[in-house]
Amino acid sequence: MDSQTEEEIVGIPSGDEINREGMQWFVVHTLTGQEMRAKRYIDAQKVSAELSGSIGMVVVPTERVTEMKQNKKRVVSRKFFPGYLLVQAAVWQVPNPAKPYKKTLDIGVWRFIKDTPGIIGFLGGDKPHALSEREVSDIFEQASGEEGKSRVKVDYKIGEVVLITDGAFKGSSGPIDKVDPDRGKLDVTVTVFGRPTPVELEYWQVERQSAEQPAALG
Repeated sequence: MDSQTEEEIVGIPSGDEINREGMQWFVVHTLTGQEMRAKRYIDAQKVSAELSGSIGMVVVPTERVTEMKQNKKRVVSRKFFPGYLLVQAAVWQVPNPAKPYKKTLDIGVWRFIKDTPGIIGFLGGDKPHALSEREVSDIFEQASGEEGKSRVKVDYKIGEVVLITDGAFKGSSGPIDKVDPDRGKLDVTVTVFGRPTPVELEYWQVERQSAEQPAALG
């Protein structure tokens, strides 16, 4: 975990901050472990780039969970969207409010975020996909929750299809690409808005599922 406090990392916005006029929320893919580096860069450099009015909050969602380790229970802060940031920005402009379906990409904002060190790109690529109000609400509700969860130790195999039961990708399923038993983590590929997306998960966030029951997010 990063040295910053949980509150600084989660950065859970208030209702007014979530719904800033002219801005949308986007999922941005980062290099492994680079979430905080990318967040700090955007927060610091948007001012000198004169983009404070076009880029709002940058959030690395975490939640407090209860895990069992060596037969001891402890409460920890854990990223539940590893490898991703939530970025609030005016990426899409609507020149005519009467025609909201006619929107244009703000190249300057899009490029600034995309070229941030540690960032791979937007979900949606050259046409970033803005999250719906419901999707944003679900993510922040989970980040602000206090419900504890216990880690479950299960032996999984590469290629096995699992159903995600917790976190931002809850309800999605996909094959296991990597198993890390020492850390209790799995790499699973899920379909997000029509795109194969790698996701790192805890053992307890998934359950076995037959290959005949695929699910997708978006």
